[in-house]
Amino acid sequence: MLQQERHEQILARLNTDGKVKVKELAVDFEVTEDCIRKDLTALEKEGLLKRIHGGAMQVRKNAYHVDERMSVRLTQKKIIAKKAVELIEENTVIFLGISTVNLELAKCIYQKNIPLTIVTNMIDIMQLFKQGDHHVNLIFIGGHFNRAKDGFIGALTIEQIHNYRFDLAFIGTVGMNIHDDKVTTYDVEDGLTKKEVMDASKKCYLVAENEKFNLDGNYVFGHLSEFTGYIGEQELGSPFKEKIMEYGLEII
Repeated sequence: MLQQERHEQILARLNTDGKVKVKELAVDFEVTEDCIRKDLTALEKEGLLKRIHGGAMQVRKNAYHVDERMSVRLTQKKIIAKKAVELIEENTVIFLGISTVNLELAKCIYQKNIPLTIVTNMIDIMQLFKQGDHHVNLIFIGGHFNRAKDGFIGALTIEQIHNYRFDLAFIGTVGMNIHDDKVTTYDVEDGLTKKEVMDASKKCYLVAENEKFNLDGNYVFGHLSEFTGYIGEQELGSPFKEKIMEYGLEII
């Protein structure tokens, strides 16, 4: 097997399993362990993996410094929103968390003029329903204002959310890791607020672009297996689809 072929197969395994081991690769590729170590070193220099004791692990990007979130992947967000709005029934109580995807979902609800109650802690969603004729009963949750997120999070927000029971909730995320069942966000207060929403909801869906499976935030606020389902912009390929179903989520 040529070196380039080994490199491609190593990266493919990382994408599937998250980690690879030198001994296993050496046996499978019928080469020496030293040869595999050189392969891993070369791939690490290209920024394609991270060496660990006895093998390597997948490189995951930290999305903390993503700017102008409103305009990034807008087409994908609109697709997700159109899928999500089909799950909403009239005269129910839903929670829309701070998320640029949820802002697009709110626009869909506004356009369809669905009669329901929306509870939200996102300023942009609140402002959307300040104008025009609609059948939405909007409840805005306050607390500590986070300028970066353009919404309210933290202890005061959590205290208010605690008193609700939502029929349905939609939560955005910074990153999802199918290998360790973790869902992440930027900071602790945002994570604790999201967790409170999850606990207060009969059904709770993750709304995020498929790319988020390769991204990480800084704080784990939940696990994939705790959600009702995942709504992305297009059909998931292997191994993501199989793993998501293994965790018991609906895929919308």
